[in-house]
Amino acid sequence: MAFKGFAKADFNVFQVEGLEARMEQLKKRVRPKLETLGQSFAESLSAATGETMYPHVARHARRTVNPPKDTWVAIAGNRRGYKKHPHFQIGLWQSHVFLWFAVINEAENKEEIANRLQRSRNEWLNHLPKDFVFSKDHTKPEVGRFNEKDVKAMLERLKTVKKGEFLCGRTIEQAEAIRLSGKEWTQRISDTFEPLIPLYRTAVNEIAVPVKQ
Repeated sequence: MAFKGFAKADFNVFQVEGLEARMEQLKKRVRPKLETLGQSFAESLSAATGETMYPHVARHARRTVNPPKDTWVAIAGNRRGYKKHPHFQIGLWQSHVFLWFAVINEAENKEEIANRLQRSRNEWLNHLPKDFVFSKDHTKPEVGRFNEKDVKAMLERLKTVKKGEFLCGRTIEQAEAIRLSGKEWTQRISDTFEPLIPLYRTAVNEIAVPVKQ
């Protein structure tokens, strides 16, 4: 199916009470859209990164009581899963859509990844769009804009703290998100992921890839 954009009803899913009822609505309304986006951007990211990328739509299988407050599709260079690897995410909270390059707490070799990103920090940080934001915790909706000192501290935490995470990209508030067409969303996601490719390649290859001018 072609992706035609997000609707207010997609965000209202997170107001549905109860795990089973909310999961039913997520599967019905949101998951098909994330699957479509995941397939599409797995292809484009494969071309951009030079490795085969695979989409993984969140199943929330570990939940037994509390309904999910967000949902996503992750795109990673591993067929079996994404949590142990640097990856990209497209997802929703009730308040906004998020588009991330992510290294989460379950990632393997976090120390090495943090060191690679730290060494090339000046190369990629100064070239990120001004509206990009960062997150230290993928389980919370809060994001912030950080200066070089903050990013350095966040990468140090990624390296030394078990729960340390590093997420970088864009968020789009609900009101704007529901106004964008499918074509506009494709462009917005592409424009977000393109400047994040150097971070991904650095994280997985130990090579600081020059940022496209």
